[in-house]
Amino acid sequence: MSKSISPIKYSEEVRLARENGTPIVALESTIISHGLPRPQNLEVAREVEEIIRARRATPATIAVIDGVIHIGLSDSELIAIATRDDIVKASSRDLAVVVAQGKSAATTVAATAHLAVQAGINVFATGGLGGVHQGANESFDESADLTALSHLDVTVICAGVKSILDIGATLERLESLAIAVVGFKTTHFPGFYFTDSGFTLEHRVESAREIADIVKSRALIGTNNSALIVANPVVKEMDHARHDAILASGLAKAKAENVTGKAVTPFLLEHFHTASEGESLAVNIEIIKSNSALAADIAVASAE
Repeated sequence: MSKSISPIKYSEEVRLARENGTPIVALESTIISHGLPRPQNLEVAREVEEIIRARRATPATIAVIDGVIHIGLSDSELIAIATRDDIVKASSRDLAVVVAQGKSAATTVAATAHLAVQAGINVFATGGLGGVHQGANESFDESADLTALSHLDVTVICAGVKSILDIGATLERLESLAIAVVGFKTTHFPGFYFTDSGFTLEHRVESAREIADIVKSRALIGTNNSALIVANPVVKEMDHARHDAILASGLAKAKAENVTGKAVTPFLLEHFHTASEGESLAVNIEIIKSNSALAADIAVASAE
């Protein structure tokens, strides 16, 4: 990478929003490159951005293209992330390497949150958080999402954590890392494909305005040195028995094929999409749309 080229580039839309101080919502890009099948990935990416614009906020999809960090993507850049075969999956630890080597990458929750905060964007919509994996007591497999969110001032809207994880252990880690969690119109912690993972939340909120007030209080009190998680349950969940059967077969298949580390999540999501005959894909799409709409409302309420 030439030293004369800045490693960070803002889209014209995001640049104007930053100059005018108008609400911005950060979006991750791994859901485009690794989370959804083609061509639906591009269709959903465009639709999600339009949902945010319709609610008076600016979408900032974050990715790395040919060594340049993009905060906000043009349509041609969205197409590149959705269709190119050289897009790697980058967490925060990978960013410097990817940039220095001129590679292209979609950003995980950890990487997106890091770059969003650097860009002054403090509202971030995603699907489900990463967390503690099944069998982590032996493998020590825990998502970097948790570590990143333990020191970033960002409000993350998600459908809880991915149901393929050890949800109870993940909630324990969120508490240990002082990452606040509130349920949006619920006291049940959602498990991505489920509205209720079986775990109860202590705090419930009823509106975007209430969340914006919490964000303001965190800044005043000084507890905004870690993330605020807004758990927004999916409207129509998967059948529990079917989900559990697919998860069991997916974990067995991953073990048999020696799939480990950050490859596990996209592997299991693809297994779900195939084995559920599209049911999990439909739920996944509705999750990101719903979370993006709520994130836009929170960003607007915070700006007001």
